[in-house]
Amino acid sequence: MHEANTTNILAPGTTAPDFTLPHSGLVLREKGKENAMETKQLTYFTDYRSLKMTRDAQGVLVVEFHTNRGPLTFTAQDHTDFVDAFYRISQDRANKIVILTGTGGQFIPGIDFSSFGNVADPAVWSQVHDEGVQILENLANIRVPVIAAVEGQLYVHSEYALLANVIVAGRSAKFHDTPHFAGGIVPGDGIFTTWSYRAGAGRAEAFLLNPQPLSAQKAYEWGVVAEIVDDGKALSRARELASVYLKAPEVTRRNTRVHFIQPLKERIVREVGYGLSLEGASAADLVKSMHAVSEKQPQAV
Repeated sequence: MHEANTTNILAPGTTAPDFTLPHSGLVLREKGKENAMETKQLTYFTDYRSLKMTRDAQGVLVVEFHTNRGPLTFTAQDHTDFVDAFYRISQDRANKIVILTGTGGQFIPGIDFSSFGNVADPAVWSQVHDEGVQILENLANIRVPVIAAVEGQLYVHSEYALLANVIVAGRSAKFHDTPHFAGGIVPGDGIFTTWSYRAGAGRAEAFLLNPQPLSAQKAYEWGVVAEIVDDGKALSRARELASVYLKAPEVTRRNTRVHFIQPLKERIVREVGYGLSLEGASAADLVKSMHAVSEKQPQAV
């Protein structure tokens, strides 16, 4: 066995920083570097208008969806922002646990369809397609345990919550899919992939073909929700679970998330791009049919 030694890699006459090169591997460590990196990462917390991010001293990051500090009405700008936001969350190793939640007693209750523009335009849908794939892949690439604290209505993009390891729901919480089949387009953006993975294909197909609000109790019976708590207590319970998870070593936590999400990640990669292509074709046809109906309407004199 050789003793570890320090190698001088600087030019003569220069002052050595606190670097060491152990013989067992090329590991470089500089005093203060990690803190500087963490400070730099914090700048992204305020970069997105519809996400409020706060992180405590233990590294528990709480991500709150909101519109002007109230319940989120999902827009095309959010669709764009979330690609980058979830990527940056996933790459920040100072995040030890991630909690997703809503604001004002709601998770994501509504969507502004008009903000997406003409979805029959191939250029518009190309952006929707690419962002839709990237959002889910970046969520799946968060490599620490993820908890969703769901209160009220989760009527839009419930697949975001279903990419968490655990969903804690308030007793009155409801799951729904208002944007897709009921609105005339294919549920191809990952909502079928996630619901069929969590609840089974038969239940997912029935739920998405005849979308009706699904109670927290029913979602619990389906195995989608892990715990039901009193209304207003989902976030506090999520924090309690986070404190439990933090007792495990960091590499164990990270690798457990990686292990658990891998089968769903494989399905996302395999299915969501294809599903969004089908959704785009149906959106174009819907716009076409709406224009045809409009042209048949008698014109006001």
